[in-house]
Amino acid sequence: MRTIAAYMLAVLGGNTNPSAADIRKILDSVGIDADDARTEQLLSKLKGKNIQDVIAAGKTKLAVMPAPSAGGAAPAAAPKEEKAAAKEEKKPAKKEESEEEDMGLGLFD
Repeated sequence: MRTIAAYMLAVLGGNTNPSAADIRKILDSVGIDADDARTEQLLSKLKGKNIQDVIAAGKTKLAVMPAPSAGGAAPAAAPKEEKAAAKEEKKPAKKEESEEEDMGLGLFD
């Protein structure tokens, strides 16, 4: 993804055909080591192609891809024993007085 992002940044900057050195320069500017194998793979796949056309083709492929549903399965109900234990844990513990309360000092006295 970093290599693709650097490629796209170069294209947005006006370089219609970025080289490996251009991509490496962008990645080095933000402290990322460029992976030469991935860079060469990306450049070989995009060689002679207009990036806008590649993006448009990708959008049409995504349009026909089925999307997962938004809802998930409801969680299983907890057994009664676990519910009872949870209620016992929710009971507030006796509040211990802090040193400030003992001294009668407060922030807005």
